[in-house]
Amino acid sequence: MVREQYVTTTQGSSMPRQVPDHVYKIGIYGWRKRCLYLFVLLLIVILVVNFALTIWILRVMWFNTEGMGLLQVQSDGVKLEEGESEFLFPVYAEAIHSREDTSLLVHSSENVSLNARNENGDVIGRIFVGPKEAQGHTQNLLINSHNDNMLFTADGDEAVIGPDKLRITGPEGALFQHSVEVPVLRSELFKDLRLESPTRSLSMDAPKGVHMKALAGNIEAASNMDIILKSSIGLLVLDAETVRMPSLPLSEGGVPGNAQGLYEVCVCPSGKLFLSKAGVTSTCSENQEC
Repeated sequence: MVREQYVTTTQGSSMPRQVPDHVYKIGIYGWRKRCLYLFVLLLIVILVVNFALTIWILRVMWFNTEGMGLLQVQSDGVKLEEGESEFLFPVYAEAIHSREDTSLLVHSSENVSLNARNENGDVIGRIFVGPKEAQGHTQNLLINSHNDNMLFTADGDEAVIGPDKLRITGPEGALFQHSVEVPVLRSELFKDLRLESPTRSLSMDAPKGVHMKALAGNIEAASNMDIILKSSIGLLVLDAETVRMPSLPLSEGGVPGNAQGLYEVCVCPSGKLFLSKAGVTSTCSENQEC
């Protein structure tokens, strides 16, 4: 409380005149003062709690000058020295590498998805690994070996296998819905090679020839109907020590001298076969076409 006195003078008189005292109150009093102190105390408590929580988070997360615990922030990226990393949301990275002495393991309780996007944000490549299936979506699939040799490539038109050999170990073999082009088709050692078309025809075409060779066994061709061996220009050569036709039909005894419609098979010294009209005696020498 401040008490002030004012002295005034009246016109025509030099005697001062006493002015009534005026009292001014400066400051905050009463319930306002108590609320202000309570608010300041509350601010101090909040600051202390925030500071304590900050110190606790720094100690729990192992923040340091190099990074956060075992996670180090470097100029070329983020490096995790030991332990495992768990991501609750999508991770965007240019490259992910494992440590030099360990392998890279990506584990998820549901599925693992890897997406590649272009500058517009559109997905141009995708790999999806789920509990029941694995899918890949890309314009061109390329698999290389450790020395950068192409192992497998595929696009919308064809699939190419790079190695010299393709080995199929399934008990049912390989099923091709369309044509297949290979330079050599070979079975495993001591196992048979079978080419089978259950409901349609089987065709083997080559511009310079088709070779079938069995080094230690037989070659069998079985058909429900006819087996036709045809050569448009060249010869049909049966090169064997013995050629047998055990199931040829036998003709019935007819009238002697009646050979109409009958022919005999003649063999040239070179092995060529030709037909000659049958007679009472052999007519091969008369109709030689050797």
